[in-house]
Amino acid sequence: MPRRPLLLLAAALAAATAMAFTSGHSATQTLGDTIVVAWNDLGMHCMNQTHATLSILPPFNNLMAQVIRRGDATHAPQLITQGVTVGYSVPGNTTSVTKTDFWAWAPSLFGVTLAPDVGLTGKSLSGSMDVSGAHFAAVGIPVTPWPDSDLVHEHPYQQALVVARDAQGLEIARSTPTIPVSTEINCGASGCHRSEQAILNSHPRVTGFDPNAKPVLCAKCHADPALGTTGKPEAGYFSLKMHDQHQFMDQTMSGTNECYMCHPGPKTQCLRGAMNQLHGQQCQNCHGNMAAMARGIENGRIPWVQEPSCASCHTAAYAENPNTLFKLSTGHGGVMCEGCHNSTHADVPSRQPEDNANNIALQGHAGPLGDCKVCHGVIPAGAGPHGITTAGVGDELLRGTTALHVSPDPMRSACTITLPRLGEGGGRLLVYDMQGRIVRMLEPAQGHGARVATWDARGRGGERVLPGIYFMLWQQAGKRAASRVTVLR
Repeated sequence: MPRRPLLLLAAALAAATAMAFTSGHSATQTLGDTIVVAWNDLGMHCMNQTHATLSILPPFNNLMAQVIRRGDATHAPQLITQGVTVGYSVPGNTTSVTKTDFWAWAPSLFGVTLAPDVGLTGKSLSGSMDVSGAHFAAVGIPVTPWPDSDLVHEHPYQQALVVARDAQGLEIARSTPTIPVSTEINCGASGCHRSEQAILNSHPRVTGFDPNAKPVLCAKCHADPALGTTGKPEAGYFSLKMHDQHQFMDQTMSGTNECYMCHPGPKTQCLRGAMNQLHGQQCQNCHGNMAAMARGIENGRIPWVQEPSCASCHTAAYAENPNTLFKLSTGHGGVMCEGCHNSTHADVPSRQPEDNANNIALQGHAGPLGDCKVCHGVIPAGAGPHGITTAGVGDELLRGTTALHVSPDPMRSACTITLPRLGEGGGRLLVYDMQGRIVRMLEPAQGHGARVATWDARGRGGERVLPGIYFMLWQQAGKRAASRVTVLR
């Protein structure tokens, strides 16, 4: 979960059904004629604090925003980029040059001499966001995890301030997105390596590599789409080499503990979004383990460019745009996915109150932005976000599947689902409502020679679901089995 490419990888998604959540401390805004939704493009950006020996990632963070002119009973809301400017800052964090040695080594690493607190794209810790299609972006903000008031302890979840102004320079709306950054990469702190120099000394002595020719930019040889470097073809992607060389960890570790050995981290715990908090998903549920990550790249996957898909669990109505990553997709009214759901790995409701603050301010509670009145001013007619209607959802879920055995059906308090063996390895069992929303993810267990699961007619928060028709979908080894069940009052 490090950072995003220097080339703008924007973000995206449409609004979805709101979910109550207890974290977050921001009061609801009094909404005017305009609102701003703003977010960071990834759940966590990483950086080295010191770059004198080796450099994996520089200080480089991205903020995105969309400005929406609110609608009313006779006018639809509009995304606007003309007649407004959008500025950003990081309150309480006004300088980076004294908190890292990056500026001293930027000429050697990247061939550029940078003014203090100016990053690789020319952005500073405050400034103007640039228009990029239907959104605004500030790419390459050189923020560090140390606010001015605390140079000892990392604060990985600081909040930025994004302010929209009209043509006269008057503020018309604001937002406070998280601007996450951490140095908890842990090569040495984890106890795996004695020092950065030891890492270089153990590097294969390939042609052109000198462990004493410091500083070493890893991405100079190992292509890294996150940095926009092409590297040397024979050296392989940086992501491939890291996961391939560390796949031995699969034998002794699993879950986030394994990933937090390199990705931030035991303290930062950057996987904090709804998929983890509400559904118990770990990194491996979407990405696979170290070996799987390496094999996927060996088989042609481009790291950072080709990533797991929402559609692997969600129905088509909740999937990304075709052949497009979640962070690049747009949905309802052209709003980007992350504008309503927040960034990848930090999808709301998040464990971190800072991630939830924007949506709490706009609609009074955490969870995806789902109160129609925030943008429309009224409750409009027609399909809502993701084109939600009740028609066709069951056909989509059941199409091309074998049948699951569910008993009893109809049910009142609980039912048992017998799961066929569709292939090797684990699988996932999801319960959907009539609108195609995931109600619950169930854990199968072994029972009487077959894998079974029990559903107690409750949602992920423990609440009893409403009476009606629900759908069960079992996915294993790329195959599916499904059925429907009726819940009685």
